[in-house]
Amino acid sequence: MAATEDRRGGSALLAAALALPGILPATAHAQTAPDQGVFAFRYFDYRDWQPEAERMTVRGPSLYVLAPLSDSLSFESSLVYDAMSGASPLYYNTLSGASGLGITDYRTAVDAKLTKYYDRFAIGVSAANSSERDYLSRALSMDVRTWTADKNRTFAFGVGAAKDSINPVNGSVEGKRRETYEYLFGVTQVLNAGAIVQSNLTYSDGRGYYDDPYKSFDRRPSTRRVWAWLTRYNQHVPRFDATLRFAYRYLHDSWSADSHLLEVEWAQPLPQQFTLTPTLRYITQDHAYFYHDPPLGSGFRIGQPYTADPRLSAFGGITASLRLARQLAGGWSADLAASIYRQRSSWRLGGDGSPGLLEFSARWVELGVQKTF
Repeated sequence: MAATEDRRGGSALLAAALALPGILPATAHAQTAPDQGVFAFRYFDYRDWQPEAERMTVRGPSLYVLAPLSDSLSFESSLVYDAMSGASPLYYNTLSGASGLGITDYRTAVDAKLTKYYDRFAIGVSAANSSERDYLSRALSMDVRTWTADKNRTFAFGVGAAKDSINPVNGSVEGKRRETYEYLFGVTQVLNAGAIVQSNLTYSDGRGYYDDPYKSFDRRPSTRRVWAWLTRYNQHVPRFDATLRFAYRYLHDSWSADSHLLEVEWAQPLPQQFTLTPTLRYITQDHAYFYHDPPLGSGFRIGQPYTADPRLSAFGGITASLRLARQLAGGWSADLAASIYRQRSSWRLGGDGSPGLLEFSARWVELGVQKTF
């Protein structure tokens, strides 16, 4: 999946701002300090492929902890370790990678956040670090949330900065840098006892090295500016005691790789403390203005931006997911989720996408356990 493979996307602030329900840990205590702690463990298994070719495999555990330090102070932290192996997309440079025979890498990412709560606002400060053999990213961010007297409306403001260092092991470049500054404004509104809506606007201003050092001819602009608007709506459905969730994200990219994402989710409680949640997601993306269709090298001009990376092509993709969760005794809970992704150039909204691309498929499975204390 394009979004999964492109894992070097900026600081924790933007990731949290663009997260869809169920992707990242989140607390329900937006306006008060949590009175219970949370410890969660997840295991992630991902694999993608193209016709007659296995590609990337990613496996990794993650830990998350939320701890109230006092009646007005909380601490959150997560740790992720990913082991990756495989090859780049067919047709563009099948065996590109760190060794020249494919990709074998690992990623260790850790972040931590302190949040201080006051009567009418809360302030959070975060730090994050992500490292791979050829890549290091460090980020800092701060967010402020304030709410009305009746607590039915919350405003969020955020700012973050990430500093990245790129040192590919094939020696094609050395000591390349990139920095990204991110800003967020959001509003959450309680509509009634059974409905809530949240809308976030983020702006990302990146400068520095964006080329893929493992892809032939890949030369990208040294700046990238992205506007992203994410709106989520949750509606309780009393007749079924269920919750219907909608999410829409529009992303405007200075590289012209604009995209739309729509997600629909239904959370259905079942007997014996089970919850079943099917999800359907559709994404459509335009190609970057410097993307060129195959054959590789077609349209390349010295000194001009050029890429044949299919992640910057025009395509459409559909994800179907199913999650089964259960509340257990003693504050424990567990869940198991499976997702399948299909990407086709012909599925792009408004017309055919980039020609000459092979079909792309992925599946991933997640297993999680959580304990409140």
